[in-house]
Amino acid sequence: MYNGTTVAHYLLGGIGIILGYGSWIGYSLGSLYLAFAFIEMYVHMPLKVCCNCVYFKLDNSRCISGLNLVSRRVAKEGSVKAFSNRAKGPFCPNNLYIASLVIPILAIITALIIDFSLPVLVILLILVGLLLFRLFVIFPKIACIHCRTQSICPQAQSMGFGKE
Repeated sequence: MYNGTTVAHYLLGGIGIILGYGSWIGYSLGSLYLAFAFIEMYVHMPLKVCCNCVYFKLDNSRCISGLNLVSRRVAKEGSVKAFSNRAKGPFCPNNLYIASLVIPILAIITALIIDFSLPVLVILLILVGLLLFRLFVIFPKIACIHCRTQSICPQAQSMGFGKE
């Protein structure tokens, strides 16, 4: 479910940007967004975040995203103590991840202001719905509640999990 909503968000975001701006500008911006989003989630996160997660070390385990399985193949084991660094700094992995979810929404709103299109509006509403579903259902009710990193994860702690 996690990866399904992530991929749907990214693909719809790219399509919305392409349709919203049209011509070569839309294709350029949409392609750049898709490259940024997929690289951030499926390359950068496994290399920089997942290698520091407890799921990296646990045999026969899989986190909600399954990226620990990717990380084991492409990264060296890091330090669990460094896991919370994922939320430190303006260009930290968490901020880039949030940007990958918000950029298409902002870009599509701008495109709608420039040139309204009903299909693009529908894509925008679906993107907002996917984002709200992620923030209010997937994270607190499916992912974080079962995660073994609650005590060191900044996101879980911001939702009230893992506080001792």
